[in-house]
Amino acid sequence: MKNKQNFKGMEKEEKLFAESLTLKKRIEAMPDDSVLFRSDFPEYHSEFVGSILAELTNEGVLVKLAQGIYSKPRKSRFGIVLPSVDKIVHAIAVRDKAQILPSGMTALNVLGLSTQVPMNYTYLTTGSERTVNLSSRKIYLKRGVPKNFCYSTQLIGLLVQALRTLKQENVGDAELQTIRKLISKEPERDALLNDVGMMPAWMKRLIKPMIND
Repeated sequence: MKNKQNFKGMEKEEKLFAESLTLKKRIEAMPDDSVLFRSDFPEYHSEFVGSILAELTNEGVLVKLAQGIYSKPRKSRFGIVLPSVDKIVHAIAVRDKAQILPSGMTALNVLGLSTQVPMNYTYLTTGSERTVNLSSRKIYLKRGVPKNFCYSTQLIGLLVQALRTLKQENVGDAELQTIRKLISKEPERDALLNDVGMMPAWMKRLIKPMIND
């Protein structure tokens, strides 16, 4: 009986060892700059996945970005290059099958309407609300109403968020010039015109004359 138990114990250890090699190889084969989650491997027990991720982090293969979020970083001659905040957020959106949209100061920064690099980043999402704590920054994912995601061009969705943060009284010549350049580069003119028609009234008055400039 004792030998039988020992044999079963050895079988279990061998199986775990084989599974760990398989999972490690899968992760090591991922492209550089990948963002991965502890929940990406539901076929394995969560604690087992956590131990493999911790092992690969200790070996320098992975970098832990936040709770349950890891990166297989790109390496340069200056050291490792971590993924951008935007890439991390897009990876979360793909995992959650959600839409995302920069808002607040993040939207202003994306459009070039502010040169101030935000310490914290805010995005609207159709998925779950959460705060992602990076080493020195926070990413806030806030639940957005469907109207925020009704625009077919990304530019107008961003402009609505940016102008809402900036406020009408703070839109000056410099901001209008930047917006005009952005509008001129948008190739989908019909979609653009349709989207502008759905903007809040004061924004529509600013943007609509730029379309035919």
